[in-house]
Amino acid sequence: MRPARLSALAATAVAAALTAVTGCTEKGGDGDGVVQVTATDDKCEVSTKEFPAGHVELAIENKGSKVTEVYILFPDDRVVTERENIGPGTKQRVTAEVKPGDYQIACKPGMKGDGIRQSVKATGKGATKRDPRLDKAVAAYRQYAQAQADETLPLAEAFAKAVKDGDVEAAKKAYAPSRIGWERTEPVAESFGDIDPKVDLREDGLEGDQEWTGWHRLEKSLWKDKKITGEDKKLADRLITDLKDWQNRVGKAEITPTSMANGAKELLDEVATGKVTGEEERYSHTDLVDFKANVEGAEKSYELLKPVAQENDAALTTELDKQFAALDALLDKYRADKDSYEFTSYDKVGAADRKELSDAVNALAEPLSKLAAAVVTK
Repeated sequence: MRPARLSALAATAVAAALTAVTGCTEKGGDGDGVVQVTATDDKCEVSTKEFPAGHVELAIENKGSKVTEVYILFPDDRVVTERENIGPGTKQRVTAEVKPGDYQIACKPGMKGDGIRQSVKATGKGATKRDPRLDKAVAAYRQYAQAQADETLPLAEAFAKAVKDGDVEAAKKAYAPSRIGWERTEPVAESFGDIDPKVDLREDGLEGDQEWTGWHRLEKSLWKDKKITGEDKKLADRLITDLKDWQNRVGKAEITPTSMANGAKELLDEVATGKVTGEEERYSHTDLVDFKANVEGAEKSYELLKPVAQENDAALTTELDKQFAALDALLDKYRADKDSYEFTSYDKVGAADRKELSDAVNALAEPLSKLAAAVVTK
């Protein structure tokens, strides 16, 4: 949910590729449990302001000239579900599990700001049928997300210590490992809304008088400026404070089977629009470390949901197995060994190889976008 982390050109290309493969522009939006969302550059129209709680599908059409994002938000701005990188003239669908209550549907043309919002209400008791195996999947994913946060803190503290010691080389070495757990579970952190901009924002993502803090601010000092200032040392402490906030809040995240599935798709979008382009780690060129972590996080969600998805859509899981294996094998070409997190510096990866990586990501992202619907009880 970091709008300006992505270039509009990259986002449009990904959205167009997905539409071409899925045929999303041919799908209608009518039917029970479907809310049509029409986004333009200055409007966010919804087909109904009330809908039954439970499994809800958003049928989104972007009629504007800008790449957009669409969210269902809790009243406190926590994210129920989101779909990013919806290109002009394209349609996408997203399935979410929504409890009874008040929400907002937000469209963010240009992927900036608070968005154009519509207040909506989920009515009824919301007694969504759920396979007991999905409850176990959610519980297991909660443990996974918490473990990733817990394991990140000591790695981030080692990075922060090197910064505060003024040791540029040690800080560079500790930088990428400190980000792995975050990248694996990024959609959980993003669901809170306020943590990600403090921790993982790039300079071109700043809005108004927003202060630039977090990993990428320090990345610039280490690789571009090649020095550590007194301000950087303060930012290192601030990073740890913000990551501890994340660690303490992970257990309170709203997690459902559909949010796990949609989160897996979001991780692939992150790869397609940030890592493959080299925009994410523009100074350190450690993009492939983030890339691998994003894929691992997506694969974890998929593996936990797979038993139910396989019964509902065996052809889909067969395709997902194939595409995950292909992408994992391709990434292995760039790592020191199969158990290592040492990857080729991304500035050494040529245009043809980047395209191969991009094609593999898009081949996985298309079927992964259908996973949420495949875990909905029929």
